[in-house]
Amino acid sequence: MHAQPLRVLTLLVRHGTEKYPTAWQDLRAMFAHQMPDVVHRMLVIDNSLPVGHGSDLDLGVELIGASNEDWEFSAWDRGINQTGAKLHHYDLVHLATSAFAASASDHLKLIDGGSLRSLLGLQGALGCIDSRREAFSIFGIGSQAWLRSSFILMTPRQLSSLGSLVSVGRDAPIFSGNPRQPFREDAPISQAYQQFLLHWLTGDGEEVIWHSRFDLTPETLPFFESKARAILNELMLTNRLLANGCALVDMTWLAQKVRAASSESEIDIPDWRVQISSRARVKRTLIQKLRRWLSKHMPRQR
Repeated sequence: MHAQPLRVLTLLVRHGTEKYPTAWQDLRAMFAHQMPDVVHRMLVIDNSLPVGHGSDLDLGVELIGASNEDWEFSAWDRGINQTGAKLHHYDLVHLATSAFAASASDHLKLIDGGSLRSLLGLQGALGCIDSRREAFSIFGIGSQAWLRSSFILMTPRQLSSLGSLVSVGRDAPIFSGNPRQPFREDAPISQAYQQFLLHWLTGDGEEVIWHSRFDLTPETLPFFESKARAILNELMLTNRLLANGCALVDMTWLAQKVRAASSESEIDIPDWRVQISSRARVKRTLIQKLRRWLSKHMPRQR
C-alpha cells in the first residue's frame, strides 16, 4: 500500500520581478525535479503590488499583493491570512523568498521527498543554519545560530503557534534617528551585534559585507533601519521557534542522516554545531570525487 503524497504549500515572497524574474518558476521546477511525489501549491506574495491584488500565475500558483511594511515577514503574515483554515490542509508549509537560491545554495540540491517525510516525524523546522563565532543577545535572548529566512519548512501547527511573524516592529526601541550613531544607547541589542549590523550593511569591503551595501546618510537611514529590523526579525523567528520547542534542523545534515538511516531508524536532532559540521564532510567528499575524476580523465602535464 502506497503512502499518501505529501502536500506542501509554499509562501514565496518577492518584490517585483526585476531582480529574480524566474524565482517562482525555478522553485516549482526544483520541487518537480527533486520531489516529484510531493503535491505542491504556491502562493506568491509580491510586496510591490497593492494589498487587494489577486490573480493566477499558473495552475496551482496564485499571486497576491502585500505592503512591504516588514519585508518578507509581513508578507508571510498576509499569505497566512489569505490561506486561512486551508493552511492546515497541508503537511508542511514552506516559507521562501525570491532570493532562495542567491547564495551558497548547494544545500538545496540535497533536499528530497525523504527529507520532507522525515521532517514530519521531528519536532523541528528545516532550513540552512547560519551562525556566528561568538554569541550575542537581542531583546535579552542569547543567540548564536539561526535559520536562513529565504527557505524554511515546518508543519502548519508549528507555524500557527507563532502568530504574527513580525517580531520587531517599527515601534521597537532600537534606533536613535541619528545616522552617525544609529542605535539608541539603551537598544536591547548587544554592542558587538550592533557593530556587526552596521558593518554588514555599510562596510568598506575589506571584510565580508552585504552584496547591496550603502553609505549611511540621513537619506539612507530609513532603509538602514528597515533592513536591520528585517535581520532582527529573521533572528527572532528562530528564537521564537526554539521557545516553542521547535528545534533547528539543517538541510545538509538531515539529507545525510536520511540516506544513512534504515527505514525503521529514529532520527534524533543533535545540537546545531554537530549538524553544521556535516557540511565540511560533504565538501571534502565532493572534492575527493572531483580529484579522482580528474586523475582518471585528464592527461598529466609533462
